[in-house]
Amino acid sequence: MPIRNRFAELLPEITGWRHDFHQHPELLYDVHRTADKVAGLLRSFGCDEVVTGIGRTGVVGVIRGRETASGRVVGLRADMDALPITEQTGAAHASKTPGLMHACGHDGHTAMLLGAAKYLAETRAFDGTVVVIFQPAEEGGAGGLAMVQDGLMDRFGIQEVYGMHNTPGLAAGEFAIRPGALLASSDQFEITVTGKGGHAAYPHLAVDTLLVASQIVVALQSVVARNVDPLQSVVVSVCTMKTDSPAFNVIPHQVVMAGTVRTLDPAVRDLAETRIRALVTATAEAFGAVAEVEYMRGYPVTMNTPENTDFAADAAEEVAGRVNRNTNPVMPGEDFSYMLQARPGAYIFIGNGDTAMCHHPAYDFDDSIIPAGCSWFATLAERRMPLHR
Repeated sequence: MPIRNRFAELLPEITGWRHDFHQHPELLYDVHRTADKVAGLLRSFGCDEVVTGIGRTGVVGVIRGRETASGRVVGLRADMDALPITEQTGAAHASKTPGLMHACGHDGHTAMLLGAAKYLAETRAFDGTVVVIFQPAEEGGAGGLAMVQDGLMDRFGIQEVYGMHNTPGLAAGEFAIRPGALLASSDQFEITVTGKGGHAAYPHLAVDTLLVASQIVVALQSVVARNVDPLQSVVVSVCTMKTDSPAFNVIPHQVVMAGTVRTLDPAVRDLAETRIRALVTATAEAFGAVAEVEYMRGYPVTMNTPENTDFAADAAEEVAGRVNRNTNPVMPGEDFSYMLQARPGAYIFIGNGDTAMCHHPAYDFDDSIIPAGCSWFATLAERRMPLHR
């Protein structure tokens, strides 16, 4: 089945919602305007229940099918938050809030799930219940975890859960997915190196923390090169380095650096943390300094359940005619992973075409993919809960 005609008809309306969200971006859990609009639209669609405040500012809509004998409950999720980036798209619908923009397409995700909710509430051509989930704080705030901890799955009886993210570089409206690890775990670390400050002309009287920090940066790459199986994936990146040095001729007493670790396997994640702690401590000690590591676990690996991956791919194939069922995993993180730890399910990519990458100030969601995204949500719900004819 190609894209559903109803979504072609609804495209101007859904695009209008998307542009409104885009013009009024909100961060993390402070998505009050967005959540209020989402809840209002769900009520206007005639959803059987609309619940706000799940995971602080999350919104949930419940749509019961024409039949409910199967007892099946399927969750469909979209994220609502934006990023602290100054927009450079020049679009007529550009952000009206200085320093904030929807640079990852969450405005599009929310609009597509709203479009699907409107259609499903109109037709109810399924045997079971659809729960549409609008989540705050995906961009670093673990809003998915907050909603799960607030009883999302048990309260609404969700048995399986699905999500979707746009992907620049993949042809507009095409789909890609894989079973197992799709997106990486996302951890961060902060390393504080303390030595002995001094005059730059007398380095032998100091313990040069910048030298020590530089050696640590090099040593950390041995985690990737020599500790992890070459057939596995890991990224260790030191991204910031700050000193307490006040001038060009002062050796700093202390250096603080921070970075991120990305892996696709929980065992590799554990190994990376262990090796980082050991290397940092030993390297600093070898140069007469002291180093402390604060290691913060972030989002876990996004693991698609094989069976549910097939369900999601079948729906995508019905919409788009074909789907890449074995796409390469990618190293960004995604807090939909917490929902997949709580219930079986799958996460899928939809192509955004030849656009700037996500998190870039020139990025914008491609409105032309809205009918395909809406169709995937609706098709998945109806295929997982077919009516008895």
